[in-house]
Amino acid sequence: MSAELTFQIIDTHAGGDVSRIVVGGITQLPGATVRQQMEYLRDHADGLRTVLLEEPYGIPEMSVDLIVPPANPEAQAGYIIMEVMGYPIYSGSNTICTATALLDNHMIPKREGRQQFVLESPAGRVAIEARVENGVVEAITCEGLPSYIDTHRATIHVPLIGEVTYSIAYSGGFYALVDAAELGFSLTRDEESRLAHCAQAIVEAILEERGFSHYELGDVGPLPFLHFMGDVEQTGAGHYRSRSATYVHPGVICRSTTGTGTSARMALMHYEGRMQPGDTLETVSLRGSSFLGTFTRVAQAGGHDVVENTITGKAYVIARSQIVVNPEDELVDSSQLGGILTCTQTRG
Repeated sequence: MSAELTFQIIDTHAGGDVSRIVVGGITQLPGATVRQQMEYLRDHADGLRTVLLEEPYGIPEMSVDLIVPPANPEAQAGYIIMEVMGYPIYSGSNTICTATALLDNHMIPKREGRQQFVLESPAGRVAIEARVENGVVEAITCEGLPSYIDTHRATIHVPLIGEVTYSIAYSGGFYALVDAAELGFSLTRDEESRLAHCAQAIVEAILEERGFSHYELGDVGPLPFLHFMGDVEQTGAGHYRSRSATYVHPGVICRSTTGTGTSARMALMHYEGRMQPGDTLETVSLRGSSFLGTFTRVAQAGGHDVVENTITGKAYVIARSQIVVNPEDELVDSSQLGGILTCTQTRG
């Protein structure tokens, strides 16, 4: 006889990045806020993240979003973001996927036309606008985190590559921003593996040399991300378009351009005087998917020009299923689940 642990998921993707939304089978986590619930999960029950992102259930390129009760009275739901590198406090693509799954699963009532609601991420309150046509969620627009430039056009020597010029932006995590053409890339899909190796080398070199601190949050962890920037094309008055690619982990280039990557890019374009409030930037991935960033306003915080912005994209529901975890499976380490799974079945 063996006990099986089960929970319910909705698999989605936005721009090609798969987000696995956990909608049932998890106990309520300790913590008064979503941030505190995230910290409990990170410190005491990290097995949920590793089980769902490692074989046999998942792959490192995926993300997981756990639906939890919100603390903010304005919010309809909370969500905790889990990725292979840990627990980001915010992600545009994960927010787009989570909002779509909540609507599609009727956890938030779906209405035709445009509707607004609020979610709570570990970073705090997130305003959402959904566009629904004929019962289908055609677009989600979410707030990007206020973004700013920490470092502009610094240089570093990277082994086997040479001198690399980079800027650093904060947009929910710290991003190294590099010019793709300067590094010999055209940002085509056949370059994906080489882009990942190049990004890893640059990130490792920067990590060896320095760290970064947010003006309000302080230490938010080491530099995790790198964004390759293609040439900028002006498609209309105040409207721009650029190919992009985002590195998030050794060997992993995101399928989408990422929401936080798009926010970081807008912060740099504003810093360099190439983008103003009201302008938009469409970032296009190696696979041709895109997110639309809108630069809404500039604020002053911590001695920085902080770019407030929104990100618009579309997510697709690709599966609804139940995950079964058997503690006797030698490929699965269920010891780090911390008793957070509520549903068990006994099988003989």
